Amino acid sequence: MVALALVAGGVWLAVGSDSGDDGGGGKGGDSASGTVDAQLLNKIPMPKVDELVNTPGMWVTDKNWVKSDVNKIVGYPLAGGAAAWEIPLKGELCWASPQVTEAGLTAVLFQDDSTDNPVCTQIGLVDLKKGKLLWTKQGRETGEWASDRPIMFDEVSIGGDTVAAGGISGGAAWSIDGKPLWMPDDDEDCSDNGYVGEGPKLIAVRECEVSGSPQLEVQTVDPKTRAVKSSYKVTSGIEYAHVVSTDPLVIGVNAGDSSGAGVSDFLAIDDSGKEGKLLSKFGMQGGKYEADCEATNVGGCAEIAVSKSANKLYLGTDYRASAASGPSNEIVAIDLKTGKVTAKADGAEGGPLVPVSLDKDGSLIAYQEATLSQGSAVWRVDTKSYEKKKLMQNPEETAFIESVSLHHQVIYAGGRLYIGNSSASKPSTDSSDPDKKSPLALVLGAK
Repeated sequence: MVALALVAGGVWLAVGSDSGDDGGGGKGGDSASGTVDAQLLNKIPMPKVDELVNTPGMWVTDKNWVKSDVNKIVGYPLAGGAAAWEIPLKGELCWASPQVTEAGLTAVLFQDDSTDNPVCTQIGLVDLKKGKLLWTKQGRETGEWASDRPIMFDEVSIGGDTVAAGGISGGAAWSIDGKPLWMPDDDEDCSDNGYVGEGPKLIAVRECEVSGSPQLEVQTVDPKTRAVKSSYKVTSGIEYAHVVSTDPLVIGVNAGDSSGAGVSDFLAIDDSGKEGKLLSKFGMQGGKYEADCEATNVGGCAEIAVSKSANKLYLGTDYRASAASGPSNEIVAIDLKTGKVTAKADGAEGGPLVPVSLDKDGSLIAYQEATLSQGSAVWRVDTKSYEKKKLMQNPEETAFIESVSLHHQVIYAGGRLYIGNSSASKPSTDSSDPDKKSPLALVLGAK
């Protein structure tokens, strides 16, 4: 299963787990044979707005390419074209779960503009195949001192057929059929900051205050009851933990990151027992390796891929902007048992390569970022030989759009590249060419 994850201030990419196989290490070469010279297949114009409006969320199913818009979600044909369906929402989107069930269901968090002070209180279950909002729910506190006001959430996820939302006010969950499973208890001293689901698993990050300092626990929970199956205590004093992968369980923590990535270390955890055990730790070394995690959210790490079969974590190294020629970075494989780099693949000239996902045979899919003069590209890295092959080269006409869009989301599926902005904004006054205004979304591929 492949799950998208938000890059803070950057590109939305995919965090993936695979069902393929992987083997030894090494440092491979590259191949350009069979590269598709992609063309612009479709472009969705940027909505007219007076101020920045969040539009997080983009998904690809076997039927549609789906993009969040201003106060709505819209489904398009896979190769582009006029909208096939549209789901109106009560207000602005706050968060969109990248996880999609086998039935094509996902979860979103949005505002209710009918209130005097709209905040993120509305949880919705969306059928991406049928283009329908199946239900909308609100969370409410329980306990003696509970307020009757709807709870404001920060994020939402779906796993084990459970929709779970969390934030500073605690966590709540519903079954796929809309039945409430649990709500925050105002009488408790601990709360669920957020959840990440994937397939049958659901991971919660729970925060308690111990002697004036935050104490985080990463808990593998029963999606139906929230019973704790396994719990790992994060080092006391660390304020934020991010779930990168549920199976294997990999988390990111910020223990003094100075690079702006929102994460300083990745931890691999064995959650097979009641007490989670640390298997390995890999440090980002102050920006030597690239990843990007939402500063305070449990979900939202990106530029990372995790392989269950290979037990590897894949990261890109820092972009060498000063390189006159040759690869601008590398992609490395980290063994989750040891926390050591075991292999690497050279990047390419131009923009850096960042991990996107893993395909069915376990190969790594990487996105090469665009520069002002060169379109982006998609590469496949063989995780046995670490040789790479360029799958798609995108045209120069989209290079400007990609390179100046600071918050965009990327999905590579079915031989096409889907790129969508995670916010709608006024046209940039810095644009040298009015015809190159950033669209809300576009599709690239072979005609």
